[in-house]
Amino acid sequence: MTTRGGIATFVRTMRETALWADWNVEHISTHRDGSAMKRITTYLVGLARFLTAIVLRRPDVVHIHVSVRGSFFRKCVVTWLSILFRIPVVLHVHGSDFHDFYDRSATPIQSIIRQTLTKSDMVIALGAVWAARLSEIAPKADIISVANAVRPKTAIRQPALGEPVNVLFLGIVGDRKGTFTLLRAWAARPQTDDVADIRSALTVAGDGEIDRAKELVRDLGIGDTVTVHGWVSPTEVPALIEGAQILVLPSQNEGQPMAVLEAMANGLCVITTPVGGIPDLVDTECGVLVPVDDVDALSKALDEVVRDEALRVRLGNSALDRVRNDFDADVAARTFDRLYRELAGITV
Repeated sequence: MTTRGGIATFVRTMRETALWADWNVEHISTHRDGSAMKRITTYLVGLARFLTAIVLRRPDVVHIHVSVRGSFFRKCVVTWLSILFRIPVVLHVHGSDFHDFYDRSATPIQSIIRQTLTKSDMVIALGAVWAARLSEIAPKADIISVANAVRPKTAIRQPALGEPVNVLFLGIVGDRKGTFTLLRAWAARPQTDDVADIRSALTVAGDGEIDRAKELVRDLGIGDTVTVHGWVSPTEVPALIEGAQILVLPSQNEGQPMAVLEAMANGLCVITTPVGGIPDLVDTECGVLVPVDDVDALSKALDEVVRDEALRVRLGNSALDRVRNDFDADVAARTFDRLYRELAGITV
């Protein structure tokens, strides 16, 4: 499963837990990256597989991961088929701008969104902020908050004397993720260090507006310290994270970004913004929070954590501890197990 995005990352993570085998989970994909024809074919094949599963095997629970726009409409069909066949539905909402998607939709579409949330047996929100937003859309929906989850690792290595401090951006390259704010903030940092032997390098990895990012790097004259990649496969992501000491994600809006959780799980120092579900993951004890689109504040934060190894280590270790305590995938798996049992009427 190499589909891009947070939903795919979350599903890959849960496949590694006992939940997958204990519940004999069958994952049916209704989306893949690629041409329109590939996406349509994947959806139709997935829908056929789903219909076969609910008619012939009748699962105890259907757990549907949904985002916005096309994702919602694809999964809306799946949700209502499950309701029609009286199979309990868990609707897991991941969209970082789901409330905006609802607000911008025409009145008939809003009604469909509201009824889909309400008729689902359980709606999962990514944190308290998103639970409140979904409740505003569908006050009668049964909504609970379950955070995204990762596998905790060990803390990454800090650079030796003379090695650069590696800073990583991982996500869709564009305005919503704050990529261009980051590049401008990087360019605004002091060009010389007053502490001996401190060097730094920024890697931007992800799909999206790659050409625009490369052009801005050229215009800002920061090509000697910035590398812009295109999309990297899931198998390449761990090496990028393990080779960095800082993750920066200055988003304008978010759900609960898996990039932040994966960085925390490796003990990276995280710089991000207090939007969407991020404050449920990161606070000032385990990361650095800066205002949205604030180039000066981001530049200052970058400069501080690049120069101060003790601060980086303290924040990174605190982030790793938080993942172990609150966001371990095994904890999430046990939560889903209890939820599935409740919906399926299975007593222990």
